Amino acid sequence: MRRRGFLGALVAVGASPARAQQRFQPAQDITPLLRSLTGGASAERGGIEVELPQIAENGNSVPMRIRVASPMSGDDHVTAIHVLAERNPRPLVATFRLGAQSGKAEVSTRVRLAGTQAVTVLAELSGKRYRIHQVQVLVTSAACLDESL
Repeated sequence: MRRRGFLGALVAVGASPARAQQRFQPAQDITPLLRSLTGGASAERGGIEVELPQIAENGNSVPMRIRVASPMSGDDHVTAIHVLAERNPRPLVATFRLGAQSGKAEVSTRVRLAGTQAVTVLAELSGKRYRIHQVQVLVTSAACLDESL
């Protein structure tokens, strides 16, 4: 078999290097993104409750609920909640802006996940304080991938 025929056969069966690279893309280092969101300040662990299924059958629409412990008063409240997914093409999945008028620091949404990964939630509190929490999710059918390759 000639080289062109061999490469054509590989593409025909879906073994292209581009597809393999997309499917098995390793997790990105989200540390620089976290540093830019916090301005270099450290984030303390705890005070965040994340409801996310341990196993998601389809990464196209994964339900998620986030609660941050806060009195939500004028002096002490959550100003933003950031959701990051390390294997997504764009790791910053969502940002929710809150204020003391929000009443409670709780959001519900659905997220797209590109495979099994860690989902990180960063809560920004008044006074430039931060909290962080990470949850592992096993995704059986990944989203965020171009299956046409």
